[in-house]
Amino acid sequence: MVSSTKIKSVDFYRKIPRDLTEASLSGAGLSIIAALSMMFLFGMELNDYMRVSTATSVVVDKSSDGDFLRIDFNISFPALSCEFASVDVSDVLGTNRLNLTKTIRKYSIDSKLNPTGPEFRSGAVAKAIKHDEQDDEEYGEGSVTLTARNFDRISHQHAILVVNFFAPWCYWSNRLKPSWEKAAKIIRERYDPEMDGRIILGKVDCTQEAELCTRNHIQGYPSIRIFRKGSDVRNDHGHHDHESYYGDRDTDTLVKTMEDLVAPISVQSLSASDSPATEAKDDSKRPAPLAGGCRVEGFVRVKKVPGNLIVSARSASHSFDGSQMNMSHVISHFSFGKMITPRVMSDMKRLLPHLGLSHDRLNGLSYISNPTDSNANVTIEHYLQVVKTEVMTRSYKLLEEYEYTAHSSLSHSNNIPVAKFHFELSPMQVLITENYKSFSHFITNVCAIIGGVFTVAGIVDSILHNTIRMMKKVELGKNY
Repeated sequence: MVSSTKIKSVDFYRKIPRDLTEASLSGAGLSIIAALSMMFLFGMELNDYMRVSTATSVVVDKSSDGDFLRIDFNISFPALSCEFASVDVSDVLGTNRLNLTKTIRKYSIDSKLNPTGPEFRSGAVAKAIKHDEQDDEEYGEGSVTLTARNFDRISHQHAILVVNFFAPWCYWSNRLKPSWEKAAKIIRERYDPEMDGRIILGKVDCTQEAELCTRNHIQGYPSIRIFRKGSDVRNDHGHHDHESYYGDRDTDTLVKTMEDLVAPISVQSLSASDSPATEAKDDSKRPAPLAGGCRVEGFVRVKKVPGNLIVSARSASHSFDGSQMNMSHVISHFSFGKMITPRVMSDMKRLLPHLGLSHDRLNGLSYISNPTDSNANVTIEHYLQVVKTEVMTRSYKLLEEYEYTAHSSLSHSNNIPVAKFHFELSPMQVLITENYKSFSHFITNVCAIIGGVFTVAGIVDSILHNTIRMMKKVELGKNY
C-alpha cells in the first residue's frame, strides 16, 4: 500500500505551522475589505447571470401566419347609425370587399357610447330595390305632410303610421315619390282615416324638419319607418318603438305591405288597451335603431400589402348628405395579428420592458369632428406603419406581435365622409433572441473573483507589512 507520506508529497497547499505565523491589524483590515469585496462582486456576477440578455436583428419577414394578417378592432361612432354602418376592405392588389358582416358585430349606442340594446342585426344582403317604371302620369298627393307640430298627434290617432323621411335633392327619394304617393292614395281610399283609422301614410321633408328627422335617427334618404300604437307605446314620453322598411319600393309591393300591416287589426279593436297582433318575421322590416350611434367590433383578414380598412355609411338604395355626416369615433381597441394574452405580454416585457407599448397605440383615443356650414364633409384618416416582432425565448418558445406607428388627420373632401385606416406593412421583421448564459461560465467567474481578490489582498498585505517593518528598522537605527 502507498504510504501516507507519499500521498502528502503531492499536496499543493503546504501548511506553515501556526507558531511560525503572526497576525497583524493591517492584515485583519485587508481581510475584512477583501471579504466584503468578494461578496459585492459575487452579487454583481449573480445579478448579471440572472438578468435576461437579448440580441436584436432585422430579417426578411418569414411569418408563420402566411400571407394574411388579422386586424382586430372595437370602434364607437356616436353619430353613425348601425342601419348604414359598413366595414370595407381594399388593397393595392385590387381587392375590394364591401360591407363585411361575417366577422363583424354592431351595437346601437347613444351619444355617451352606452349600448341601447342587443346586437343590431342587419339582415340579409339587400338585393336591388325594385321601383315603378318612370312615367309622366300624375297621381297627386296621397300622403300626409308631417311636421314637428303634428307628428305626435297623428301617430297617436292611428294604429299604424308609415312615414317616408325624404330629401328633395335625393335621387332615391325622387324615385320613390310617385309610387309612394300612389300607394298612399290607394290606402287612403281603402282605409278611410276618418271612418277606419287603422293606417295612414305620411312624409317628412328632412331639409325642412331637421330636428324631427334627427329625433328619429334618420341618416339616409329615403328612410321608411313603421310606427305602431298600442303595446309599443312606452311609458316614457309616449315614445313609439318602430321598424324600418327595406323592401321593394314599387306601388304594388308598398300597397301589399300596408295591407299586411293592417290585416291583424280589426276596426272594433281600436281601443287604447288593444294592440296590433304580432306579425310573422319579415326580412323587409327590421327594428329601427333606437339611437343614432353604433359600436363596430370584430376582425377582418387582409393580405400583407398596403391597404385600407374603411368604416362608412353605405347603402345601394339610399342617399346621404355629406355635410350632415359626422364620422367622429372613439377607438377602444385596434391591433394587428393574433390577440396577445396578458401572460404572453408579460413574457415579452420580461425580455424587453418597452416591448408591446406600440401593439395597441390607438387604444382609448378619440377623434371628434363637428360638421357645420364651414366644417363639413370631414374624413378622419389614420396612417399606420406596421412592423412585426418575433421573440425567441430561451426555451425556444416563439412569441409574435405586430407593433405600429399611427399618424391621424382630419381632411375635407367632396365625397361622403369616412373613417379610414390606411395600413402599410414592412417587408422586414425584428427578431429578438434571448441569449443563454451557461452555469459553468458563472462558476468560473465566481472562482476568478474569489481567487483574484484573495491574491490581490495578499500582495497588498505583503507590501504593507514589509513597508511597516522597514520603517521600524530605520527608526531603530536612528535611535542608536
